[in-house]
Amino acid sequence: MPALPAAVPDRTDYRLLLPAVTAWLVTAVVLDVDARHHPALLMGALAGGTIAFGLLTSKGPHRSIHRLAAAVLLIAAAAATTTVLHTADLHRGPLPALAHPTPAPARGEPDSPGSPEKPPAADGPPARSDSGDGRTSLSLSGDGRTAKPEVTVEATITGDPKLHGSHTRGSALSQPTLTVSALVTRVRPATGVEQAGAVATVTRTPITLLIRTQDAEQWQQLIPSTQLEVQAEVLPEQPVNPSAGAGSAARPRTDSAALLAPQGPPRILAQPSLPQRLAAQLRRGLRDACDHLSPDVRGLLPGLVVGDVTRLPDDLADAFRSTDLGHLVAVSGANLAIILAVLVGGTPADPDVPGRGGLAGLLGLSFRTTALLGTGLTLAFVTICRPDPSVLRAAATGLIGLLALATGRPRRGLPTLAGAVLILVLVDPYLARSYGFLLSALATAGLLILGPRWTAALRARRWPHHLASAVGATAAAQAFCSPVTVLLAPRISLVGIPCNLLAEIAVAPATLLGFGALAVAPLSKGAAEFLADLAALPVGWLAAVARRGAELPGAELAWPGGMFGSALLVVVIVALAWALPPLLGGRRSGRRCPRVWSVIAVAVLLPIILLRPPVVSRLATGWPVRGWRLAMCDIGQGDMTVLAVEPGSAVVVDAGPDPKSADACLRELGVTRVPVLILTHFHADHVEGMPGVLRGREVGAIEVTASNEPEGERSRVLRWAADDRVPVLRAERGERRTAGAQLAWQVVWPTSPPTLDATGPNNSSIAILATLGPPAAPIRVALLGDLEPPAQAALLTLGLPPTPRPDEPAPPPPAGTEPIAVHGTGRTLDGWAATVNAADSVDRYGGPGPPRMGRVDVLKVAHHGSANQDWALMATLRPRLALISCGIGNPYGHPAPQTVSGLRALGATVVRTDRVGDIAVLGDAPSLAVASHLRSAHG
Repeated sequence: MPALPAAVPDRTDYRLLLPAVTAWLVTAVVLDVDARHHPALLMGALAGGTIAFGLLTSKGPHRSIHRLAAAVLLIAAAAATTTVLHTADLHRGPLPALAHPTPAPARGEPDSPGSPEKPPAADGPPARSDSGDGRTSLSLSGDGRTAKPEVTVEATITGDPKLHGSHTRGSALSQPTLTVSALVTRVRPATGVEQAGAVATVTRTPITLLIRTQDAEQWQQLIPSTQLEVQAEVLPEQPVNPSAGAGSAARPRTDSAALLAPQGPPRILAQPSLPQRLAAQLRRGLRDACDHLSPDVRGLLPGLVVGDVTRLPDDLADAFRSTDLGHLVAVSGANLAIILAVLVGGTPADPDVPGRGGLAGLLGLSFRTTALLGTGLTLAFVTICRPDPSVLRAAATGLIGLLALATGRPRRGLPTLAGAVLILVLVDPYLARSYGFLLSALATAGLLILGPRWTAALRARRWPHHLASAVGATAAAQAFCSPVTVLLAPRISLVGIPCNLLAEIAVAPATLLGFGALAVAPLSKGAAEFLADLAALPVGWLAAVARRGAELPGAELAWPGGMFGSALLVVVIVALAWALPPLLGGRRSGRRCPRVWSVIAVAVLLPIILLRPPVVSRLATGWPVRGWRLAMCDIGQGDMTVLAVEPGSAVVVDAGPDPKSADACLRELGVTRVPVLILTHFHADHVEGMPGVLRGREVGAIEVTASNEPEGERSRVLRWAADDRVPVLRAERGERRTAGAQLAWQVVWPTSPPTLDATGPNNSSIAILATLGPPAAPIRVALLGDLEPPAQAALLTLGLPPTPRPDEPAPPPPAGTEPIAVHGTGRTLDGWAATVNAADSVDRYGGPGPPRMGRVDVLKVAHHGSANQDWALMATLRPRLALISCGIGNPYGHPAPQTVSGLRALGATVVRTDRVGDIAVLGDAPSLAVASHLRSAHG
């Protein structure tokens, strides 16, 4: 192998880096300072400016140091001053006062220790009083709650309406939320509550409108710069409880003074500006041109071109995040860089010499004409794609580069980036707290600082020019951004760099063809559709890379969160850069053995640590325990139970509320095959994790309850099953199944037709009675889903389904069902063959006679241990071990204290996932044992 060349000469100009970082840090800190301390900050900024002026005028041997200190002080003073001035609107005017009310004393409560009690206020609107500090006090309603004040506001829309996806809340999915950013210019009391002498207040207050689901359609059509009037409730800001922990409350909003809930449709006062109307027309034309394409391309192309992800499939968005390709579905600086490169060319060969290529070079345009066209193109790009943080960073960087071109100066990357960051942070201080802006700046810095060095090192190793450039740039950007991304989501992706390399070949063609379709859409829909068809090929390639990459084992690997995880990742990246010689552009080291062994150690140990095969995980953590029969996954507020069939194979009962948690639990257990996935009922906390169970696993069949409620979740389950070509069967009372030699179960509920007094989704849950372990001493387990007392009482009355006689023919399967192949067992489940000797169980737990439920060894307590239990059934089951699946601090109070104490009174040992994490049952009936695995989320 040839020797590495001498170190790449470092011609990077770092002089503006310190001022930019100083402005960023000072701004981020000042944004958190309470408004009461702003006068002191301004005085401090004035003092800092005075000191800086003194340092500049001083004479002596250390003038260079004085000038550097003066520059830092001036930048810090400017950053503090501009931040205080920009955030002043967040704290003045009526809306901030109403959003942060000072509660007035409750009825009968004296204002102060020595003051007399006030008489009760008459019924009517909440009384408002001046507390003396500029805030408004709201009287409490009769039940002690602060009334939400209503106001009528005139506002200007400042951003596109944003639809926030639904998430699992208890047994259902929460409704999607629509928010709209606006600037309020006038406030007055709402109609019907005007006070005597009340007048409208002129203000400039940034707010966020929270739109109700039923009104969302009217608000989604709004365009930035539209002026409107609306009556709205002012929602009070929830205070952060310092003693409740980091996750107890979200950080207070820093860019919005109040959250308003409109009480009706908006009344348009003025139409949007001409540029915004043209931008909206172009965006709409691109969407229309994509209507005939496949769902992936139809949703991805507008996202790639203008950041419109309203039609992007949820699973595709998850795949892009898993493979570190998320920057492609949110407009980034790369889009603008591609467009400007077409106009002015890429990076010049000699950065010290001003020049331009691209179309400008071909057409022979002057520097100033090229800069003027580039400026217009940049402003149009920002208007169409919206001023998101990464777009602003790219626009500012591009404009500074165009200014250098117009004045005949060379284009230098890092000073241009630092200057853009410095200007943007001073103009818009809120960018200092934006992760999007931070990631955009870090990615660009990585490309400028490490990219050239790593590219040169790879080329010295005889890598092809284009491949070396792609790998060096991608790895440098990932190295700079990864320590920040783990703060957003504690995970890393081993496929991020390969997927970015594979995606790079398609990004430029897709972007240019997409912008072409955008530009011609107002003129010819046919031409726009033709260009969209051409763009479908590279866009489809991007979707395929994301989907296939997300299916790989290393796509999403857990990593410690918080600052510790970020610092740990920095250490790992530095160690890799030191251990791998191709990443170093310096001279060849004479001591190669340590690096060779370091490379071998990293190549072997890092994948093992990150992929965590079950064998390695068991050695390191003791989980999963050897010989486990049943596992209850700690997936939050939901249910997911795993019944072992054989190594690598298990029957799964429910999937919990989160696909990632479900997938992680099965990965840790080493489950790659699922003969049957049983979904007890269609509530979100039992079925929303189903994509995680399906991910990368063979699933033989999905068994569901007879009830179709709720219809929305049922439709999602059927769609997921159809996408993976997994058959769906309905469970019926009396069916018996086996999987492997040591797992059998029978369905004991629901009945068909359903019992009249036991209706609803919970009471339609599939309840099974299973036997685990060796036939000589099996563990008897009852899984009751979310059954409530009416269904539990009916189940106790009915007892076990009758056992078919050996000579009795099995009834035919229901119409539309097919036998289910049990992967890895060589058996076929037709759903009707009697393979369990129920008489043995009855003899063991109650003797001959009518079939009864009898005692069980393990009980999965119904409905997360709620207070709604039928204690006659509990007394009949008399479990030795009671398992409860519930989330930490759930708002439902699960499990109910009376349920826990009642089970203990029956002699059961109660084990809860919110206390111990994952739970495993092992052994057999005489030697029943339980083990647990506490996850990091529990602290």
